[in-house]
Amino acid sequence: MTKPLKVAVVGAGAFGIQHLDAISSLGEAEVVSLVGRDLRKTREVAGRYGIPQASVELDDVLAQPEIEAVILCTPTPLHAGQAIACMQAGKHVQVEIPLADSLDDAETVELWQQRTGLIAMCGHTRRFNAGHQWLRERILTGEFSLRQLDVQTHFLRRFNLNALGQPRSWTDHLLWHHAAHTVDLFQYQTGEEVIAANALQGPIHPTLGIALDMSIQLKSRGGALCTLSLSFNNDGPFGSTFRYIGDGLTYIARYDELTNGTGESLELDLPEPVLGGVARQDHEFFTAIREGREPNASVASVLPCYRVLHKLARQLG
Repeated sequence: MTKPLKVAVVGAGAFGIQHLDAISSLGEAEVVSLVGRDLRKTREVAGRYGIPQASVELDDVLAQPEIEAVILCTPTPLHAGQAIACMQAGKHVQVEIPLADSLDDAETVELWQQRTGLIAMCGHTRRFNAGHQWLRERILTGEFSLRQLDVQTHFLRRFNLNALGQPRSWTDHLLWHHAAHTVDLFQYQTGEEVIAANALQGPIHPTLGIALDMSIQLKSRGGALCTLSLSFNNDGPFGSTFRYIGDGLTYIARYDELTNGTGESLELDLPEPVLGGVARQDHEFFTAIREGREPNASVASVLPCYRVLHKLARQLG
């Protein structure tokens, strides 16, 4: 039996818990340390998952030679710096989406991956959701030709709250976080670079300092189109819906579920169909470490997304 990897999870909030659940379901790694902002809450979460160590300092993790890999589920502004610190300490790293909130920082993370040769991966979960995976196989074999990807990413978020409705210390961003999912997925599914990208945004919220509404248009080199609507003003349902329009065929993907264009559920003939996207993502991370290979959603492979985001950010000012 393969010895489980010793892993630290940094971030005990909504996404940290998603990764803890995923790792528990896989049985491929042992979480030996949990880092969070509030020590009392971090100890409580660590106790629920049988994690022996709880801390509020990333440095406590990086100083432990037995820890082989770190999963970062921390505020967006910390991602790049913490990912670099992990690699400088000799740890493989998976950082939750987005890799960074600037192209310069994203490229610096990739530079450190090249210098160290460690596994560095970003949590672009849509690459791993079952419905999107099923469609990718059909795109690659020519069974489905993607002509347009129409996406709605809608939430009701007027305050700094996480996915569990708990207060947080940083502000989420429609472009650098939520649009990153779709921009990367569009390039991943088409296998082509984006040659045209346009963005519009609504008024800046006086307290949050970000636009709560945004519209993005993309065109791939082969002529496929993507239209993305993003909002923090939407009163349900919440989340992202992806409508794949092809030559007479339409599919609708929502996280791990897939239907045809009229809403009829499809049975997906994928290996390990019971695994959710985050579990598939973590499995890829652990497998890439063991096999010493570049993972799907490696830092290098997602950089084209951040180049498009950079271009859109310059349009928005």
